[in-house]
Amino acid sequence: MNNQPFIPIIIGTDINAYNMAISFHEEYNIKPILVGKEEMSFTKWSNIIEHTEIHSNLWDKSAFVTVLTQVAEKYNTLGKQLLLIGTNDFYVRLIIEHADALKKMYVFNYMSEELMNNLLVKSNFYKLCEEHGIDTPKTYYYSCLKKEAFTEEVLFPLIIKPSNGVQYYKNKFEGQQKVYRVENREELNTVINQVNASGYEEDLIIQDYIPGDDTYMWDSVIYISSNGKAQLSTFAQVVLQEHTVTAIGNYTALITRYNEEIMNKLQYFLEAVGYVGFANFDLKYDERDGKFKVFEVNIRQGRSSYYTTALGHNMARYFVDDVIYKKEKPLTLLNEHYLFTVVPKIVLRKFVENKEIKQEVEQLLREGKWGNPLFYKKDTHLTRKLFLIARQFNYYKKYKNNNW
Repeated sequence: MNNQPFIPIIIGTDINAYNMAISFHEEYNIKPILVGKEEMSFTKWSNIIEHTEIHSNLWDKSAFVTVLTQVAEKYNTLGKQLLLIGTNDFYVRLIIEHADALKKMYVFNYMSEELMNNLLVKSNFYKLCEEHGIDTPKTYYYSCLKKEAFTEEVLFPLIIKPSNGVQYYKNKFEGQQKVYRVENREELNTVINQVNASGYEEDLIIQDYIPGDDTYMWDSVIYISSNGKAQLSTFAQVVLQEHTVTAIGNYTALITRYNEEIMNKLQYFLEAVGYVGFANFDLKYDERDGKFKVFEVNIRQGRSSYYTTALGHNMARYFVDDVIYKKEKPLTLLNEHYLFTVVPKIVLRKFVENKEIKQEVEQLLREGKWGNPLFYKKDTHLTRKLFLIARQFNYYKKYKNNNW
């Protein structure tokens, strides 16, 4: 086992979990422990992971602490601190809801339950943004509890998405999408009726559609220390996002940028509301009024946040320096030029429509200022490499056959 005074326990087995795992491996030569509901191809064959604990009942609130107690008992025999990191909103929610019990076994950096509910429930989040001067798209709320007709006078197209994603995905239905784009009143009512019939009883967010392709989307990663002080703030322009209806909003390629005004604005917002840990904002630039408008904040590092590690600001190091070593750090506003991608070059060359961005992508590829974390050089398992090659071919087919 490693010679550090801690063991990383990462909850999740997806691409985000893998990016966190390689962050620990790069920085500390540590192979983390993963805890998941099921094995996933991103991490299944990896040889930079010490062990994956699979518990099919991990999503069950009543079992979560029991599972993590078993994991703690198994791994804290070495007298090391167990550093707990969640890789999706649901796992982070479970950590926060059970923080008192988990603090007896683990160390971590997550916010209060009250603040989490204000940030994860979008109707609450948009009110907070308004109070703190953060721009958001024009938004309406529809209550799936009351199930009344939606009669607001609106301009189309519109975006529809759940206010509470965790509850939404607990009520599965055929044709369920992460985000809907509707072109008229009939399509709007169809989506509302489908969601109402599923059993989901929280709000739906009905929102002004901001025009523009994937390159109008923006990403920001911020780390706030346990003491509530920002230590890292980044900004990046999306090059491509997933185009399948179940995965829209997941970024597959982006270029890092520098915009001090926006970076500071988002950092001040998080500090003002009492946030701690990693946060990942999704924004879109609205050329109609020249403003960046925030859609949501993920209460964790995102699956594309690895670009911070690639540029020397290792995500694992932020957790470790803060939670294990209690180090104070000045704020870094990331100012580098880099292309992050999980799709092959052919996808970038064929499916990026913005000509200027396409040229910039080519330049960054030529200069070697790019990276794909999935092809981590020290992860040498042959089966995993074959899976990744097949996945790259599959990405080409996905972009060819899907246009959101």
